[in-house]
Amino acid sequence: MPRSVNHVASRAKRKRILKLTRGYFGARKNVWTVAKNTWEKGLTYAYRDRKNKKRSFRALWIQRINAAARLEGMSYSQLMGALHKAGIEINRKVLADLAMNHTEAFKAIVAKVK
Repeated sequence: MPRSVNHVASRAKRKRILKLTRGYFGARKNVWTVAKNTWEKGLTYAYRDRKNKKRSFRALWIQRINAAARLEGMSYSQLMGALHKAGIEINRKVLADLAMNHTEAFKAIVAKVK
C-alpha cells in the first residue's frame, strides 16, 4: 500500500509561515527553511524584547522623575525615600506622567513630602 501524506496540511503550514515572513530581506522571505528559521528566531526576539520594553520604560520614568525632582531641589532617591516614609503609594509611571504633563500636581506631591 502506498504511503499517505497530507500534502494539503503541510502546504498550508508552509504558506502560513511564508506569509508571516513577507517583507524580510532576500531568501528570508521565500526559501522555506531559511524563512522558518528566521521566523522562529523572531519569536525569541519578541519574547526577549517584551521583557526589555518594561525595563526601558521603567528607566525612562526614573529619568523623568529625577529631572523634575531636581528642579524642586531633591534627588530621585531622596524623593522616593520621602514618598515611602510619608506613606504615599504612587507608582513611577504615574509620577513620571505628573512630572511631564501636570507640573503643579507634581510640585504639590513634592511639597507634601518635604
